[in-house]
Amino acid sequence: MPFNLKQLLTGVFEVQPGEEIVVACDVPHGVLTDSAAWQERREMAAEWRAAFDALGCAGGFSTLPLLEYPATGMNGADLPAEGTLGGDPVEIYAVLLSATLAVFITQYSATAALDGYCRRKEDFRAASLPGLERRMENTALDADYREVARRCRILDEAMRVAEELRVKFSSGETCMFDLRFRHPEVDDGILPRFKPGDRVINLPSGETFIVPYEGERPGEPSRTAGELPVVVDGEHIVLEVERNRILRVRGEGPAAARFREIFAADPARANIAEVAFGCNDRAVVTGNVLEDEKAGFHWAYGRSDHLGGTVGVAAFLRPDTVVHQDIVYAQGNPIQVAEALLMGPRGQITIIDNGSYVVF
Repeated sequence: MPFNLKQLLTGVFEVQPGEEIVVACDVPHGVLTDSAAWQERREMAAEWRAAFDALGCAGGFSTLPLLEYPATGMNGADLPAEGTLGGDPVEIYAVLLSATLAVFITQYSATAALDGYCRRKEDFRAASLPGLERRMENTALDADYREVARRCRILDEAMRVAEELRVKFSSGETCMFDLRFRHPEVDDGILPRFKPGDRVINLPSGETFIVPYEGERPGEPSRTAGELPVVVDGEHIVLEVERNRILRVRGEGPAAARFREIFAADPARANIAEVAFGCNDRAVVTGNVLEDEKAGFHWAYGRSDHLGGTVGVAAFLRPDTVVHQDIVYAQGNPIQVAEALLMGPRGQITIIDNGSYVVF
């Protein structure tokens, strides 16, 4: 069956009469040079806006002209103050606060910023699609989201009773993530108006995530510790973690040097900001994090407040050093997860064994 965009939008958002929709994209400028993939992304944003507009004619809701804004250059950064709406200058906050649903198809992730708007306005929800590619219409976007939601619920129930997540990687390293004092959230591809809980999703969807305890309670340090392996351009490096922070980068090549520069540029980047299990069975690994992370286990460093953590923009030295970056270990990645165990008062739950999920 060919991909049906209108069917996806109807099923995911369940837009009601009287709602106001805004679709947005970021645009290159200065040193942020354009690319064919980025241009395609902007074309898709226009297509999604047109699809919403057509649906609204029958559904009794309205869709604003396309919102465009200068790209931030960083995943997780706040949005700029100004953009254009159908070519006319506007203040972005005013546009978003007038809308009930925002859909951002962007080069750089706006997920964290959109979460902030959800906190400011009860009747607001948002979908973030950083790095969207048209080929995903035949993979993760075209998933059975009822099955995705079922898998997300299974993972959510398991993580809610856990205090630790112990992960052994296929390369031999291990890491323990402290889950105390935290609650998981699901990104299951369902975003109706006034959805309880988190009102920001990624599309394609399909993950259950949690922010490890970051040690913010006096006298109660985080127990997150171990080694996190990363392969970049064929180079194997190891990030040494203590108390939920990356303290050292082990490796001698250029990739290790780049990671040292990343964390030296702003200490807040060393925060372990997320651990998650992607569970979209149509997701494929291609190197695009938006889809890769829906295929299996991943963690992230940097900003965490938009996911339920404590590290926000104010923790960083400057707005241009704010980041939330995922590292993925799904099947097809250079390193995978050999074993993932949740530990809690009720005992042990095996989530992944020999590289495959065992809970679905």
